[in-house]
Amino acid sequence: MEENAKPTSAPQGECRMDTRPEDCVIVIFGASGDLSARKLFPALARLFQVGDLPRNFAIVGAARSRMATEEFRESMREALARSGHLLELDWGELSQRIHYQALEYDALGGYLELSRFITGLEERLGLPGNRMFYLAIPPTLYETVAGMLGASGLSGRGVEHAWTRLVVEKPFGSDLASARTLDEALHAHFREEQIFRIDHYLAKETIQNILLFRFANAVFEPVWNRNYVEYVSIVAAEDLGVEHRAGYYEQAGVLRDMFQNHMMQLLALAAMEPPTLFHAGEVLDEKVKVYKCLRPFDPAVGFGQLVLGQYGPGKEGALPGYREEKNVAPNSTTPTFAMLKAHVDNWRWQGVPFYITSGKRLARKLTRIVVKFKEVPHSIYRRVLGEHVSANRLVMETYPQESINLSFQVKNPGPRFCLRTASMSFDFQQGYTGPPLDSYEKVLLDCMLGDHMLFWSQDAVELCWGFLTPVLEMCERCDDPNAHLRVYPAGSWGPREAQELHHGFRKDIGLDPIA
Repeated sequence: MEENAKPTSAPQGECRMDTRPEDCVIVIFGASGDLSARKLFPALARLFQVGDLPRNFAIVGAARSRMATEEFRESMREALARSGHLLELDWGELSQRIHYQALEYDALGGYLELSRFITGLEERLGLPGNRMFYLAIPPTLYETVAGMLGASGLSGRGVEHAWTRLVVEKPFGSDLASARTLDEALHAHFREEQIFRIDHYLAKETIQNILLFRFANAVFEPVWNRNYVEYVSIVAAEDLGVEHRAGYYEQAGVLRDMFQNHMMQLLALAAMEPPTLFHAGEVLDEKVKVYKCLRPFDPAVGFGQLVLGQYGPGKEGALPGYREEKNVAPNSTTPTFAMLKAHVDNWRWQGVPFYITSGKRLARKLTRIVVKFKEVPHSIYRRVLGEHVSANRLVMETYPQESINLSFQVKNPGPRFCLRTASMSFDFQQGYTGPPLDSYEKVLLDCMLGDHMLFWSQDAVELCWGFLTPVLEMCERCDDPNAHLRVYPAGSWGPREAQELHHGFRKDIGLDPIA
């Protein structure tokens, strides 16, 4: 984070930046697509509304669609209206800062014209030459667009008085080899400090607060280790099916779509050592150390530490099965659910299993990290209560609540000695009266500030692909993939085998009571 952009404690419970990002041009490739309409432009509109965008800026949409700037502005106005972001927004002022340039992604002429257009905008508006290029395009186009930006002189090489940044959405390749190929293509024209590999999960409030919860509170970190923790469970459940993403999902599946990025980041935040400073470089280094400590996946054990599933039709046909979805092969063996039992082989976590679970068409949308502590080593109440006393359980939830809950045992009122489970709870929005910050707002703001804290480093990308590649190879080279693909009803909590691999899964997702 730049030195002039420090967080400050504002009145009425607000926590805002005290300095705006430097003036710049924001260029969005794929601006006519779904991501721009649903996420990027609403996020930019909110940042503009609350005063967090630069004082002087321009937004340039670039895509294949042929349309005039006024037509593009109207499409963005309609997108903001659908999302409810037009309320209290000075659309007249914002719209004049929005422009559009049509181009073919693989034709150099379009980029040369875009370069001239941006230069003209900067001269007319008095902008200093800072530029952010956001690739809201299919991953297959990343290398092409990065190459064209370099060939047209838009990559900022040799420019010292202004910055140029490239924002890349996941996935970062489809395996270790393709991730390295993509990295080589990006670094042919951009330096590492210019590249921002985005993972919007990391910008969610609860996810950001994991490190503060662990390292700013003396009461938790002393027990955050193998001596006191029985297991860590990381769950990202979706109630939606593949929807309109079947073309991508058939090639990716749940392991490439969720595990290589979101789930591995959550694992690192839960398992990492304290950095020496709360600074991007130090935090990213500690995450890399976690990935280096991951016990290599053993194909000989294989499905003894991995459960794969695919959603079938819901009860009474209420929901379609994956193979019934549009553009999905009728004999598809693409997994839509996975539970992986992983281990971090270091001093802190030796012997503690990490259960990583994600799936589509599950019973409800849920994202949480559960830390199950061990039971007390010696129960003085065994003659009264028996040997078993329910262990403490810490739940850090991102969805549906942004909250932290810690369960513990207390006495029930009454003449007998009975235990009940109580909870200490914290809601992140409670007591905060300032405007909330959406995850895409946060990552866009950090890109403009040049802060890599919530983004991927290339070495982390490669280490995660290196860990998952044996898993993918085992699944894809299996002689009979259907034999290991457990079909579960759409709208359920996944295959029964997942609960056999992880006996605490039902408690982790709230199906069984803690006590």
